Amino acid sequence: MRGLLVIGLLASVLARSPAVGQGGPSRASASGVIYDASGRVVPGAMVDLEGPHGSRVSTESSVDGTFRFDNIAPGRYEISVERSGFRRYTASVRVGARSPAPLEIRLSLAILEQKWDVREPEIEIRPDTSANLDVVLVDRAALDNLPALQNDVLGAISRFLDPAALGTSGPTMVVDGMEGSHMSVSVSAIQEVRINQNPYSAEFFRPGRSRLEIITKVGTPDFHGTFNFQFRDHHLDARNAFAATRPPTQWRSFESSLTGPVGDGKRNSFVVSVNHDQFNQQAVIFARTSAGDVRENAPTPTRNTFISARLSHEIRQGHTITLRHEYQQESNRGQGVGGFTLPEAGANYFDRQNHFYTHHRITLSPHLINEFSTRTGRHNDHSLSVTPGAPRIVVLDAFTGGSAQSNQHRTEIDFQFAEVLSWAAGKHLLKIGGNSYDINRRGLHNLANTSGTFYFSSLDDYRAGRPFTFIQQQGDGHVSPIQKDLGAFIQDNYRARENLSLGFGVRADWQDTVGDHNNVAPRVSFAWVPRKRKRVALRGGAGLFFDRSGTRPVADVNLYSGARLRQIIVENPSYPNPFLGRAQLAAQPISLARFAPGVENPYTVQSGIGVETQLDKSTALTISYTYAKGVKLFRSRDVNAPLPPFTARPDPNFAQIRQFESSGNQVAHSIEVSLRGKITQFFTGTAQYVLSRTYNDASGIYSFPAYNYDTRSEWSRADFDGRHRLAITGTAKAGRWFDAGILFTARTGTPYSLTTGRDDNRDSLAADRPPGVKRNSLQGPDNATLDLRVARDFLLGSSKKEKGPAITLSIESFNLLNRANYVTYVGNLSSPFFGKPVAAFPARRMQAGFRFRF
Repeated sequence: MRGLLVIGLLASVLARSPAVGQGGPSRASASGVIYDASGRVVPGAMVDLEGPHGSRVSTESSVDGTFRFDNIAPGRYEISVERSGFRRYTASVRVGARSPAPLEIRLSLAILEQKWDVREPEIEIRPDTSANLDVVLVDRAALDNLPALQNDVLGAISRFLDPAALGTSGPTMVVDGMEGSHMSVSVSAIQEVRINQNPYSAEFFRPGRSRLEIITKVGTPDFHGTFNFQFRDHHLDARNAFAATRPPTQWRSFESSLTGPVGDGKRNSFVVSVNHDQFNQQAVIFARTSAGDVRENAPTPTRNTFISARLSHEIRQGHTITLRHEYQQESNRGQGVGGFTLPEAGANYFDRQNHFYTHHRITLSPHLINEFSTRTGRHNDHSLSVTPGAPRIVVLDAFTGGSAQSNQHRTEIDFQFAEVLSWAAGKHLLKIGGNSYDINRRGLHNLANTSGTFYFSSLDDYRAGRPFTFIQQQGDGHVSPIQKDLGAFIQDNYRARENLSLGFGVRADWQDTVGDHNNVAPRVSFAWVPRKRKRVALRGGAGLFFDRSGTRPVADVNLYSGARLRQIIVENPSYPNPFLGRAQLAAQPISLARFAPGVENPYTVQSGIGVETQLDKSTALTISYTYAKGVKLFRSRDVNAPLPPFTARPDPNFAQIRQFESSGNQVAHSIEVSLRGKITQFFTGTAQYVLSRTYNDASGIYSFPAYNYDTRSEWSRADFDGRHRLAITGTAKAGRWFDAGILFTARTGTPYSLTTGRDDNRDSLAADRPPGVKRNSLQGPDNATLDLRVARDFLLGSSKKEKGPAITLSIESFNLLNRANYVTYVGNLSSPFFGKPVAAFPARRMQAGFRFRF
């Protein structure tokens, strides 16, 4: 109680501090803090205060976004705020004998509906650690012009992520400042997407190049709405390189959003968005069975519905609470079909999710802001094999048939929170906070592979009935583990000089499923602008970034502990009846899964330095070098694999003992050149070229080495290592005729491994390589894709105003040049497709759109 009283007294003193030092009893002061739509402070904004008799004073918001006018006579004033890239803000403020409460000003991004009238936003070199210009920033106007297949804008923007920076769970998604394990957001509700903003901040779990920061729209005092209809049909598509005929596909998307006031709109607003997709897609099957080649298309229809509703209420000035509910339902028939997998081996999948969010924000003073967010959710999904009861047949790199053996039912109840306290004190902007990535209870009822799976090395072995392994599981497949991932951080951005900023932070993360709890990650960064060269900045930083194990290994450790599911592995079994009876089945040794003793969370040591220069008022060039070393990376290893001469397992009471351990390593170097802004007279956007090299000896937590007792031959190029990468996105203008959105990506090929396709070391995996051959010794092909969107706006009404109703018609083409981009080459010497491509990215596809907005 004493602590609460002290905190309350401190908040009261800080809230009243602007009135201190007034010029006299008849004078007061006006102060406030300026934020962008995501809640980040906005420095360098021009603030004007105009008095009742034409008097006018101006100031600029400081590094912490605060401003202050002292010695003001009582009266009514007009305050205006301007900052490049944002809409001009105006409001009235009344100043009495006492200073008014500090203002909280939130700037909206400058988005005009008529793209040909938009003035190019100015790009500024600023000595702030969070103002790096190598950020990939896509605002609402750019999102509207971005060519996105099936409206997947996040998938399109993800091409700018760095694969070397991704963790075990893939890209990190941060929505309105909150990171989550199951984040989703409607496209129409997105205001802005950022990649690599403030890359070394301790506020975030992963490095900047692995992070998608999404800022959603806020409610408006006027009604605004959008309705989108998009359509794609196979008659406008080119034939896939591996399809015998053009698959009869069709996609329809209905999306709408509405925002506006509640009541008089002074304190309440809402945002509602609805999206429904119908995709009658076809999977391309390219396989070879004992009867010959299989070239056919199989229907795999999907349906997806997403609904989001948000209500914001301003309790008082500087004190806002927001509530949001999201519902999503998805179904997918024939999941897994395509490539080598025949239609009989598919599964039907259904998923339903409900999430409820709260966000509470209070400005205690111009120097002290607190934000608290929560998220609760429930998931329910199940998967059912199309062909129940039959065993699964896998002939490596030839075909997969029989049953999918994927019957599972999963439920999940999860909770997340994020707390951030921001305090500006002189030259310091201090952030202290904590969050939970996930606190959940996951229920799993696993009935997969109860009929078993036969594995064959080649078609000849299949014809002869000689499988090298049979795997089956029986028993109790129900577990309900509770998992907790928590983190805390402190970050100080210090303006050491007018042209020099320093960032100091430390983050601590804790995961209850791994015994290593000493995950303390320090971070440092700097930004320096030479006084004589204000158009040039030097930036750099270094820090530790820990990783998480993910949820699947936790479930496996609980399932395959020896007390629940019995996973049986039989080497060289008889086919099609591997067991003569139940007694022989019960006598088989079982497999286990466990975390290695002393397993630790992997971490990456990343450092980098770069220079950015302002070519003109709306164009910037950045060149940066990044070094990243991954330490103690996750991998799997069979610690009961047979030793030479590979006759029997060391412990005959068990089959495979999968051990999740942290023993991998990775080293990555990259040089990035980025050009952002108005690149030519007709094109505005971002161009990014990366020269990189990444080597490692583990491909992820579920990857096994070829030989479990010696991993030296695993050190080689990473699976994702492409030496050169180029990505360009932006908008090209053709006067008043149309706008063209462009997304071009190209990269050199990634490696793949040469294998024998046989299990000569009898570890139940056909990952053996010829003697002396390292992992990823073969080279894949280069890829290049050009996507284009052309749109034209038609204003409605007699006034023809920019903000009036309008209709937009668009046509999009993906892989416009219809280039055959092969993605999968077979390195299996026992496969009939050895050395050949067996899959490719889709051929050219066309998509039409209609949009009405008001």
